[in-house]
Amino acid sequence: MGTLNALQIRQLLSAGEAATKSDGNGLTFTMSAAQAKAGAASWVLRYRFGGNPREMTIGRFPDITLAKARELATQARAKIQQGEDVATEKQRDKQASARAWTVKRLADDYLEKITGRLAPGTVSQRRQQLRDHVVSVIGSRPAADVNPADIVDITEAAAAKSLHVARLVLMVLRELFSHAVARHVLDSNPCAHVKGKSVIGPRPVNRTRIMLNDSELRAMLPALPSIGRSNELAIKLLLATCTRISELTLAEWSEIDFEQREWTIPPERAKNRKRFVIPLTDAALGWFMELKTIAFASRFVLPVRVRFNDSMQDKPMEPSTLNAAINRLCASIGDKCRRFTPHDLRSTARSHLGAMGVDILVAERCLNHSLGGLVAIYDQHDYMTERREALNQWGSFIEACESGKDWNVDTFKRAPMA
Repeated sequence: MGTLNALQIRQLLSAGEAATKSDGNGLTFTMSAAQAKAGAASWVLRYRFGGNPREMTIGRFPDITLAKARELATQARAKIQQGEDVATEKQRDKQASARAWTVKRLADDYLEKITGRLAPGTVSQRRQQLRDHVVSVIGSRPAADVNPADIVDITEAAAAKSLHVARLVLMVLRELFSHAVARHVLDSNPCAHVKGKSVIGPRPVNRTRIMLNDSELRAMLPALPSIGRSNELAIKLLLATCTRISELTLAEWSEIDFEQREWTIPPERAKNRKRFVIPLTDAALGWFMELKTIAFASRFVLPVRVRFNDSMQDKPMEPSTLNAAINRLCASIGDKCRRFTPHDLRSTARSHLGAMGVDILVAERCLNHSLGGLVAIYDQHDYMTERREALNQWGSFIEACESGKDWNVDTFKRAPMA
């Protein structure tokens, strides 16, 4: 016992190669190639029980020092001498610990791990799906007790409301329980053999994007006050700035520059992971100013509809809130305007920009679309001047549709290169 010392361990770590070194009486310092790269290793106790070779992982180095590993190995050997198979005992403890994980605890851990790795809009969507369709139903259940029948029940319940939502829920369930397997909370994924086409049916043909025409905009825009001022301003901003719903619902006031008349979307929230600056029209600037007066002390442009105090967490509006408002709006308008989604407002803006004669590169940059291919490599012009002019014209058209006035567009020309 005690053949290893701190210097030898440092030398093994600095070598950066897989290694195994005995400390005596079964205690072994082991390091895989992957651990070597990370500067870590494991302590393993090797012993015989009932004539059969056994081993138990004591823990990771450097979390467990040499001295602590020796202490734990001594305790384990004492149990072995008393007839206990310590490896089996540890496995039972591990299984008991896994059963202590509820679905809610698993969901919280999963959301914590994906935050910062996935786009904020994606994290927000998955949080909502887990909250509304999973945690609310089986959140208090041990994760180890969830079986394929539970997955089918949850997916079918979501499908009763929306086939699209059901597919998203099944997807997040697969990811959630894959995370559980990776964490060794579960031995297998209960979603492994649950097929969407068997539970939900075949995937429908992709929905064609709706592009609202002049008459639909002239019917929809004047009806916006019926869904509340915040919702009204949010829809106008989505339409006028050509942005995605997650970019607006997660927007913070620090991103809005009222003096420069610009809204900067940070790279972590942009779909292409690149910082994007949107020039703001007079109307859009005014809408942001009005939202600031009704946002209370929130850092978000569109906070949840409560006053914030020390006992309430500052959170952004859920995208589903705006979807529900649009449903009410379309129901009140009837056949004067087709049912549309927040993303359809981007399609609408792009269609009208093209009809106005806006250059295709400028129109695509207004939507922060990647230009792709050689254009993306060689054309590094930001088109800020052209985008500002295009959005000004588009904003004038929106205001004309809302007020019922006629509107004429001037021919667009590219600004000279700086």
